[in-house]
Amino acid sequence: MSKYLRPTALRDVRTHYCAGCGHGIIHRMIAELLDELGVRENAIGIAPVGCAILAHEYLRIDMTEAPHGRAPAVATGIKRIHPDKLVICYQGDGDLAAIGTGETIHTAARGENISVIFVNNAVYGMTGGQMAPTTMVKQLTQTTPKGRDSAVHGYPIRVCELLSALDGPVYIERTCLSNPANVRKARRAILKSFKCQLDGRGYSLVEILSPCPTYWRLPPNQALKFIDEQMTKVYPLGVFRDFEKKG
Repeated sequence: MSKYLRPTALRDVRTHYCAGCGHGIIHRMIAELLDELGVRENAIGIAPVGCAILAHEYLRIDMTEAPHGRAPAVATGIKRIHPDKLVICYQGDGDLAAIGTGETIHTAARGENISVIFVNNAVYGMTGGQMAPTTMVKQLTQTTPKGRDSAVHGYPIRVCELLSALDGPVYIERTCLSNPANVRKARRAILKSFKCQLDGRGYSLVEILSPCPTYWRLPPNQALKFIDEQMTKVYPLGVFRDFEKKG
C-alpha cells in the first residue's frame, strides 16, 4: 500500500494562503519534483514581492527574496555564479508582467538557463485585488469596478505568446489548476522545465492559471470553473515553445 506523504522538500507549516488559492498546490508539485529528481539540496529559489513572496516558508530549499519584479535578474546572477544549481524563479503576474516586464523579456531573450514558474491569477492578490497586467477585458477588480475597459486600460498581456516570439527560450507552456487532470499536466510541465535546466538547454517558463477566490469574489469551486470557462478563452493552454536543442 502506498502512502501519500509530505515531500521532504515541503515544510510542515500552517498555510497563510486564502481558502481555494492555487499556490499551495503549486508548492506541493515543486516539492515533489525536487524530491523525485534528488536535487532538493542543490536547488535555489527566488521569490519576489506578491503572494509568492513567502514561498520560502513552505519550500525546504535555499531561497532568497528579490525586489519587486527583479527575480529574473537575481536568478541570472545566481545561476552564472553557481551553474551547477537548479535555479527557480517563482513569480506572480503582477510581479512578472508589470514591474518585472523588462527583466522577464531580456532574461528570456538571453536564454538564461533558469526555470520560471509563473502563477497567473489575473489580479493583484497581496495588495488588495487591483487590476493586473493579465486582468481580462470586462473582468471586475478593485480598480475596475465596471470591468476592464480596453479603450482605457488596454488589453491583457499574454506572456507565453510574447516570449515565444523570442529566440532565447527553449520551453514555454501554459497550464492550469482547474481539475486533477490539468494539475497533472502542470506537474509534468514543471518537471520538463526543471529537466531543461538540468540538461543545460536554457530558459524555460511554465505559466499556471491559478484560482484567486478571494479577489474574484467566487467560492473556490466556482473559481475553478472560472478558469475553464473564462480564463482559458483568453489564455489558451498548450506548449508555445519546445526546442529539443538550443539554437
